[in-house]
Amino acid sequence: MPLIKVQTSLPTPERDQIEAMLKDLSSSLAAHLGKPESYVMTAFEGDVPMTFAGTTEPVCYVEIKSIGTMGAKTKKMSADFCTKIEDTLGVPKSRTYIEFADAAGTMWGWNGSTFG
Repeated sequence: MPLIKVQTSLPTPERDQIEAMLKDLSSSLAAHLGKPESYVMTAFEGDVPMTFAGTTEPVCYVEIKSIGTMGAKTKKMSADFCTKIEDTLGVPKSRTYIEFADAAGTMWGWNGSTFG
C-alpha cells in the first residue's frame, strides 16, 4: 500500500510529463521498500498555494506512506526523490520537504478490508 503524493506550488506541467514522473516514482518507491509495485499509488497536485522560508518561490511537499517500518531507508529515499523532483519539476532540493509516515496495517483499507 505504499503511497507517494507530490504537491507543488508550480503550475501543473503537461500530463505526459506528470505521468512519466509518477511512473518513475512508483517503480522507485516499490524498489526502495521491497514491495510489489502493484500496491503502489502515486498522486500529484500542482498550483497549490504554498510558502517556504517566507517566500512563494517554487516549493514541493511530498508524502510517503507505507505499512511497516521505513526506518533507515528514508535517507536514501529522500536523496532519490528530491533529485527526481528537482530534475522533473525544477524545484530545488532545498525547497522540498518529505514526510515519511509508517502506517499500521489495520489503519489502511483496501478492497473492502484492511491490510492488518
